[in-house]
Amino acid sequence: MVVSMMQTLVVPILGLMQRNLHATASGASWLTTATLLSAAVCTPLLGRLGDQHGAKATLVGVLGVTLAGSVLAAMTDSLPWLIAARALQGASTAVFPLAQSVLRAELPRERLPGAMGALSGTLAFGNGLALAGAALLTRGDTPDHRQVFWLSAGVSALTLVAVAAVVPRSRPGAGGRTDWPGAIALAALLVLLLLPLSQGARWGWASAATLGCLAAAAALAALWALVERRAHDPLVDMRMFVQRPVVYANLAGVLLGFAMFSQFLGVSALARLPAGPHGYGFGASVLETSLVFLMPSAVVSLGAAQVAGILVRIMGPRRTLAAGAACGAAGFAALAFAHGSVAGVVAAGALVGVAVSFGFAALPAVLLAAVPRDRTGVANGVNSVARSVGSALAGALSAALLTAPISGLPPESRFTACFVLGGGALVLVGVIALAGMADVRPLPEISPES
Repeated sequence: MVVSMMQTLVVPILGLMQRNLHATASGASWLTTATLLSAAVCTPLLGRLGDQHGAKATLVGVLGVTLAGSVLAAMTDSLPWLIAARALQGASTAVFPLAQSVLRAELPRERLPGAMGALSGTLAFGNGLALAGAALLTRGDTPDHRQVFWLSAGVSALTLVAVAAVVPRSRPGAGGRTDWPGAIALAALLVLLLLPLSQGARWGWASAATLGCLAAAAALAALWALVERRAHDPLVDMRMFVQRPVVYANLAGVLLGFAMFSQFLGVSALARLPAGPHGYGFGASVLETSLVFLMPSAVVSLGAAQVAGILVRIMGPRRTLAAGAACGAAGFAALAFAHGSVAGVVAAGALVGVAVSFGFAALPAVLLAAVPRDRTGVANGVNSVARSVGSALAGALSAALLTAPISGLPPESRFTACFVLGGGALVLVGVIALAGMADVRPLPEISPES
């Protein structure tokens, strides 16, 4: 839950923060970009450190950094310091792969699917809690965005105490030397890839900065692969990551992240557009958008995650992933072509929420079956980065499609296109699940000792 809260928390209040901090729109955009870049850079490295030195110790450290970032954000009125605080909060993305490592190390195989389902459900529910909390805490005539960060600090502190008190001490890790050259090369690669995706709408998609970053990312990707192949103990074992299940799980992660953010951004924008003869939206406030249009999907996701864990155990992750993708594609079809009523939009969003929960439960099961135990953290970390890349792509496309002209509203057809693209991503997830992934029932091979 901490993971998704830190990512989503500022989205509904970016305009408020821009006004309170007297910042430009470009400056305020770094409050989301900093978290995205930090998450991408930190997650694989922290996942690997968890594999090497114990997941619990690393998890406690990550939560401590997240808490520090939240407190700093709640106490500062400076945009540069707030951007730095958001970068610290980005480390929280590593909580999910580290938690997967704890589950694999501590639970018997028959309990893993349900536990993974419950864990995946907290991601979607955290989004809803962040949206509702941000909206409720910034009501009134003089809203203060710092209250939202005190909420994140409280959740981080409670989670830190719970992990320290409840999670068993980690077994000795795999040890080995940390592959710092590989980590630095991967960090630079991800920054060069994600920075233009998040800032391209402001820089211009054909600008020298955007194209230069993307070209440098492509060149650095080749260099990073070479570094990892030659490393004695690589951060990312390239031989493992070119295995068919791992490749398809990461590709599905990109598409799932794209679909999730397409629904989130598209529905948020649609809800807040004017209603009546001069618009085709619903004229909702930030609070109404959060509670009426987005929170139901988060609640459904939490329940669907429990079902997903059962289905993973009964019929395997491949069919679970495909079933979720089918639900989500149907939801996007309804959003694209029948978004004229509140009930219709909410019901369609709930179907997408089912897809997200099923995907978040199924993909870790695929990876747990495909990678050795001492690579669980980094494998799930890379998959988390894949979802972040998909989310960044969705953000870039949504900004290009849904940004209103200087006067008037964006054409309604652009919302249709946004939702069609989200549905298309889930159709591809279904194809990957049915045609690309081997139908492996991994649980007999997964155990705390494996």
